[in-house]
Amino acid sequence: MLRATLEAQRQKALATLQLLAHHSVGIGDHSTDDYYKNAEEALAQLTDADDKLETLNKYEFLMESGEYVIVVNGKRI
Repeated sequence: MLRATLEAQRQKALATLQLLAHHSVGIGDHSTDDYYKNAEEALAQLTDADDKLETLNKYEFLMESGEYVIVVNGKRI
C-alpha cells in the first residue's frame, strides 16, 4: 500500500510538471508566481516520492518465524 501511494504521488507530480512544461495554455489566468510555485511543489513531491521509493527498494522486508526481518544487500540487519 505504501509503495502504491508513493507511485501515485510520483505520477501526479510528473503529470503536473508535464502540463506546466508543455501545455501552459491550460494554466489560464494564473500569474507567473503561481506557475513557479506549482512547478516547485510538483518537483518537491516528485523528489520526495522518488527518495522514499529508493529507500523501500534498498531494504527487503521478510517474514521469518512470525517476525519481520530487514535485509540489505543479502545481509540481515
